[in-house]
Amino acid sequence: MNSITKVAVIGAGTMGSGIAQVAAQAGHQVVLFDSRREAVDRALADLRRTLDKLVEKGRSTAEQAHALLGRIAPANDLKELAGSGLVIEAIIEDLGIKKKVFADLEGILGADAVLATNTSSLSVTAIAAGCLKPERVIGLHFFNPAPLLPLVEVVPGLATDATLAPRMMTLMQAWGKVPVACKDTPGFIVNRVARPFYGEAIRIYEEGIADMPTIDAAMKSAGFRMGPFELMDLIGNDINFTVTRTVWEAFFYDPRYKPSFTQQRQVESGRLGRKSGRGYYNYADGAMPTFPAVDGAVAAPIVERILAMLINEAADALFWQVASASDIDLAMTKGVNYPKGLLAWADEQGAAHWLGVLERLQATYGEDRYRPSPLLRRAAATSGRLV
Repeated sequence: MNSITKVAVIGAGTMGSGIAQVAAQAGHQVVLFDSRREAVDRALADLRRTLDKLVEKGRSTAEQAHALLGRIAPANDLKELAGSGLVIEAIIEDLGIKKKVFADLEGILGADAVLATNTSSLSVTAIAAGCLKPERVIGLHFFNPAPLLPLVEVVPGLATDATLAPRMMTLMQAWGKVPVACKDTPGFIVNRVARPFYGEAIRIYEEGIADMPTIDAAMKSAGFRMGPFELMDLIGNDINFTVTRTVWEAFFYDPRYKPSFTQQRQVESGRLGRKSGRGYYNYADGAMPTFPAVDGAVAAPIVERILAMLINEAADALFWQVASASDIDLAMTKGVNYPKGLLAWADEQGAAHWLGVLERLQATYGEDRYRPSPLLRRAAATSGRLV
C-alpha cells in the first residue's frame, strides 16, 4: 500500500476530516463521505480556512494548500468509495451502525481493500463479525486532533489477517504517525490506562479532599499539560463518560473502572465542557479556568494517589500483554501528552513505593478498586523494574 492507494474516510466530523487531511498530506487521493452531505461541505470549508491560516503564517505555500485540497473529493453515496484500497470509518460509537456500514462496503469494495475502524472503545472483533471477510478488518485509532497528535493505535481483531497489522504499522509511519500495536481489549492502551486520571481525580473531589481547581493545579505541577477536570471539559464530558461506562461494562463491571455520579450529573445537566459553554468550569463569554498556586504539601498526596492508580493500570496492561512496555509508555506520552511514560516513571521510585501506596488505599477503603497488579507485586518483591 503506497501513496497511489485511494483512501476513503467515512464520517466528516472533527476526527474524520482530520484523518482525511492526514491521508491527503501523505499524498493519497481521498474520498470523504458522510450521510449528511452538509457535514462534508462544512469539513472541507473548515479545512480550507485552516490551510489559509497556515499559508498566512508561512507554514505552507499556497500551491501546497491547493494541492492538498485537490486530493480530497466529497462523496454523496457509499458507492463512490469503490476503488478505495483503504477505508477508515470515524462515525458514531454504535456497534450496530458500524457493522452495517462495513457489511455494506463489502459489496462495493474490491476483495483486497482494507476496512479500518477508528473506534476508541468498541471491540474490533465485534465490528468485523458482521463482515464476510473479517480478516481484512483492523482498528486504526487516531487521536484528536488527528493532524496534530502523532499516535495511532493499531488493533487487529481476533480474525484479522496476521500480515495486516505490520502493513498498517508501516503505512502509519509513512503518514508521519507514531503507531503502537495493541490487543483488542477494552479501551486498547490509552483509554484503558488513562481512566484513573479522571476517575481517581473525581473520587478525590467527591471525598472533599480538594476542589477541582486545586486537583487540576496539583497535576499540572507534576508536569501534566492539563488537569483532569480541565481535560474532561476539553474532550467533552459526554464523550469521556461514555468511554468510561463502555470500558467498565466491557470489563464485566470491574470496580477499577466504575463511572461516577459526578460525571453523570454533568452530562444530564448538559454541562458537557467547552463545547456547551459550561462543564466543570464556566466558559461563558470566552472565559477560561484559573488555577491556584498549590504548595508541595497539598499537591503531593493528590499527585501520588492519581499517579499510583495510573501506574497500576499501566502495569496491569503489561501483565495481561495488551501491548509491550515500550508501546504502553509511547502511547501515553504521544497520545495524551503525559510528561513521562508511566512504567518508566514507576521505576524512578521503585515498584515497592507504588505498591505501598496502593496497599494503603486498599486498606483505607476496603475496595477491590485499589488492588495492585500482580506485575507490580512481582517487581516489588524482586526489586525488579517494569521496563
